[in-house]
Amino acid sequence: MKIVVTIPAYNEEKTIGELISKIKKVMKNYNYKIIVVDDGSKDKTKKVAKKEGAIVYSHPRNYGLAEVFRSEMKLALKYNPDIIVHIDADFQYIPEEIPKLIEPIKKREADLVLGSRFLGKIEKMPLIKKFGNKMFSRIVSKISGFKIFDSQTGFRAFTKEIAKLELLSTHTYTQEQIIKAAKSKFRIKEVPIYFAKRKEGKSRLLKNPFQYGINALITIIRIYRDYKPLTFFGFIGGVFFSVGFLLGLYFVYLHFTTGIEGHLGLLFLMLTFLFTGIQIILFGFLADMWRKI
Repeated sequence: MKIVVTIPAYNEEKTIGELISKIKKVMKNYNYKIIVVDDGSKDKTKKVAKKEGAIVYSHPRNYGLAEVFRSEMKLALKYNPDIIVHIDADFQYIPEEIPKLIEPIKKREADLVLGSRFLGKIEKMPLIKKFGNKMFSRIVSKISGFKIFDSQTGFRAFTKEIAKLELLSTHTYTQEQIIKAAKSKFRIKEVPIYFAKRKEGKSRLLKNPFQYGINALITIIRIYRDYKPLTFFGFIGGVFFSVGFLLGLYFVYLHFTTGIEGHLGLLFLMLTFLFTGIQIILFGFLADMWRKI
């Protein structure tokens, strides 16, 4: 079987060489290629990766995880692989565990295999990131209809059919790939892995805990908007309608007490909230119908 190992890298000159070297040892009995997508690194990441024999493609600047992943898939598919393995460059995932991800696909038990940190062992992970990962996994499980313990993992293996799925996210690929794979009726499996403490540098996802929280919230909103439009727009429309309804109750109270004269502006506000809420809910129904077509 043809296997392509893809590695996204940004300023990882201190770890990329050793990582590639270990992958080569692990994959020596396989028909494989290693592709490194350098996301506009300012250090010697590209030079070190090339020296170790990897195929290197460089972005002219730093585009982020989602765009890097799209480049990885485009390049990997050129080699018509049976399996693509994705592993991060920071050595938090152990190259020796790559065969654990490949095996279920070779046995035709899965199309997408996720290396689950929460089913395995975590050496170190910030509390906010651990909480965020578990929250993401619950949401992805609910939307995909498949129980996922680690939807954020960057260590995964999958078939070329999975690699061809169109991903639209501008922040990350992790949740969207799982959801689209599940919706397309591909088989998904999780295997326990070891997640090590980062050797060098700082996390690209957790440079700023506040920014991580904002990005996490935006991602959750986008997931619900794209895959559960009725839930998403129904909630927003329900809030507007509820405010209008409460204002309506207030008008009923005024009618039986002091009268509604002099409250014309509040009346228009009530009607605006009611009709806006109804329109948003109806839009949610239409979006849900369109998504299922």
